[in-house]
Amino acid sequence: MNFAPLPSVDVAEVPSDGFVLDVRENDEWAAGHVEGALHIPMSDFVARFGELTEAAEDGRRVHVMCRVGGRSAQVTQYLVQQGIDAVNIDGGMLAWDGAGRPMVTDNGASAFVL
Repeated sequence: MNFAPLPSVDVAEVPSDGFVLDVRENDEWAAGHVEGALHIPMSDFVARFGELTEAAEDGRRVHVMCRVGGRSAQVTQYLVQQGIDAVNIDGGMLAWDGAGRPMVTDNGASAFVL
């Protein structure tokens, strides 16, 4: 079988106004996340898939994020199979933080990667 390589981007390639889908669990999200990201934990993803298709109905690219890139790779693969323009963010939140990209929390505390 011949599998197409998974579309992926470096954190530096994610536009500041890009659409980010964070598939980490609730405790990881609470510790720190990309401002404006859509949070759908991978464990809830299939049940909440409609939230993503609604948010991405304008056809913009979905940048999928997890902690290091494993879970987001699985979700990206699923989205691509559904015909959605999705890319995996290489290195996930650890790379995002390492590149000095901004992170926020919902409660105003200092953001970190859990």
